[in-house]
Amino acid sequence: MRTTKLLLLAVVAALVAGCSSTTPERDYAALVNPKIGSGGHGHVFVGANVPFGMTQVGPTSITQEWDWCSGYHDSENSVIGFSHTHLSGTGCGDLFDVTLMPVVGEVPYGRGRLGDYSTGFWSEADRSQEIVEPGYYSVPLTRYGIVAEMTATERGGLHRYTFPASQEAAIILDLVHGGCWDRPEDLYAEAVSDTRVEGHRHTYGWANFQKVYFVAEFSKPFESFEPVDENNYYYRINFSTTEGEQIGVKVALSSTSIEGARKNFDAEVAAADFDTTRKEAYDKWNQEIRKIRIEGATPEQEEIFYTAMYHMYVAPSLFSDVDGTYRGADQEIHQNPGHDTYTTFSLWDTYRAKLPLMTITHPERMDDITNTMINICEEQGWLPIWHLWAWDNGCMVGSPGIIAVADAVAKGIEGIDAERAWKAIYTSYMHDMRGGKCRKEYGYMPNDLQAESIAHDMEFAIADAAALEVALKLGKEAEAEYLDERSHSWTNYFDPSVGFVRGKSSTGQWREDFNPFNASRIANEYCEGNAWQYTWLVPHDLDRLVECFGGVETTIERLDGLFTADTKMEGEDVTPDISGLIGQYVHGNEPSHHIIYFYTMLGQPWKGADLLYEVMDTMYSTNPDGLSGNEDVGQMSAWYVMTTLGFYPVEPASGKYVLGVPMVDRAEVDVEGGIFTVIRDGYTEEARYVQSVELNGEPIARNYITHEDIIRGGELRFVMGTEKTKWY
Repeated sequence: MRTTKLLLLAVVAALVAGCSSTTPERDYAALVNPKIGSGGHGHVFVGANVPFGMTQVGPTSITQEWDWCSGYHDSENSVIGFSHTHLSGTGCGDLFDVTLMPVVGEVPYGRGRLGDYSTGFWSEADRSQEIVEPGYYSVPLTRYGIVAEMTATERGGLHRYTFPASQEAAIILDLVHGGCWDRPEDLYAEAVSDTRVEGHRHTYGWANFQKVYFVAEFSKPFESFEPVDENNYYYRINFSTTEGEQIGVKVALSSTSIEGARKNFDAEVAAADFDTTRKEAYDKWNQEIRKIRIEGATPEQEEIFYTAMYHMYVAPSLFSDVDGTYRGADQEIHQNPGHDTYTTFSLWDTYRAKLPLMTITHPERMDDITNTMINICEEQGWLPIWHLWAWDNGCMVGSPGIIAVADAVAKGIEGIDAERAWKAIYTSYMHDMRGGKCRKEYGYMPNDLQAESIAHDMEFAIADAAALEVALKLGKEAEAEYLDERSHSWTNYFDPSVGFVRGKSSTGQWREDFNPFNASRIANEYCEGNAWQYTWLVPHDLDRLVECFGGVETTIERLDGLFTADTKMEGEDVTPDISGLIGQYVHGNEPSHHIIYFYTMLGQPWKGADLLYEVMDTMYSTNPDGLSGNEDVGQMSAWYVMTTLGFYPVEPASGKYVLGVPMVDRAEVDVEGGIFTVIRDGYTEEARYVQSVELNGEPIARNYITHEDIIRGGELRFVMGTEKTKWY
């Protein structure tokens, strides 16, 4: 991210805010409820951070089961300490690096067991007194009578612990316990003065070879720094405290070295005051959340909407030091001064709506995000799939980094070398990995040669279509012809005798025991789904699917059937990710997210409107269990935000946004050209269908708007009424 560009945009935003109205600026961050998604399977981070920050400072629980991937779950209140890195909304767990736990008295050293204080130094947290707001977290630890507070900078965390009077107060530095699949490899800490501790934590897990370096500075000299033993890597940092005495700890992280952590410490937290930093963090969240302002929403809608904005911007997370130094995917240290490098790329999820939305709201950040992906390709040999702290864990199917990079290049995001990006795209779509060799040999991925063959192939087909857009933009005719042909590879799986995509072997034999309801994780061609959902995983190729079904009328009948089918899922070990069902439509998982918008593309937008209302009303709420599936690093929220605005990027990298129905009376989006305004005109509970659409006062006769329409600023007006009509 270029600093001068950010400063210019901030000045423009301030001028616009100051000149456009005499009304005081609204406190949008106050509308955020960070606990939405902290129950059920939401897996959201609960703690203190700033937008896109390297650090996420918050509580870590005893429990390490699937629903504790973020370290926190609403269903239980244990705390083993306050860690500096957390994931948000993921389906796997890792991180929880560099944990601090304030205690009083002698304690057993270990993670502990729920309900038994004799097994560890954990404490119950008084959730009735918990405070969670953007950039700040506080909770009392009932076992010790300590109130824990924390706030954050981009690369640092500030703690403030209020102790009772004690001669045996301490803060435990726990380098042992990470998150779920984390395995310690090399742990080290030393006291370099009577106020400072430095060290590192090297681990394996979802992110292999993860290296975290830290500097921790205490606000008062500690009486002693005691390694508990040579094998456990717990360190007890002892103090004597008076009643109500507050001890602060300032921490900075780096992925590169202790020297990097020191630089980050000096730049961000050395001179920081806790209360000032808390306000600054809150203001940073307000700055991000106010980029889209809605009016005419219910209080519940506002809470869900602005919380969705908040959850979207937890990641991608900063990965470079303040001087641009970062650890590459090749595990080497690289210099990239003047630019930010990012990590936490859950691309199978976020290429669909979150990253496209950021091309609208964050073009000044998308250049560095996209260039990070290109750098990763040059360092490891392919564009990222699921990049986490210098390691690509390869989670999920296809090659989603192609789609993300292609979308940014096709939209002309400044600061991206299109030819360099093309080289990364070409390298990745021609790679033999993840079934790529099979596609080149057979034209599809046979189920006897590739696990989850249909899921991989169909995602690769979407990536080919996205790459095609860049090839056309750059005039690469031969490559474009090749990609156009290969983007239809999924048709090899369409079996007209059953009307679904179906597994096929290397000899061309259909899977014999075909069952469209089979969502087994074991020996299946699909990934977190079944034939019902995957038959519609052609956001780039609806016309070809219509041909497969034999016409638009039959396609609509089959689409209707998706939403009225039995909700059963059959097979072995069906994943709980398959959630949020309307028939066989699965809103809790990403392969379904574009499907409702097919109704607009097929000429029956009123059916799509009814389903969009249903999803918005039933799959999102203000409760802890307020999401229908994992937050998925912002994708579930991005779907809500874009659907609220009335449009969605169905076809990746096409620059088109298919129109749905807006969910509020007015929305203003800050864009490069000024403000893009969406108006819902004449809506009532009965007048809930779109009758016509105007762009800048002129009727439009197409079912989409373009990226250029949005970023130049202007007005999109939906005229509402009772008639179920094809308005375009």
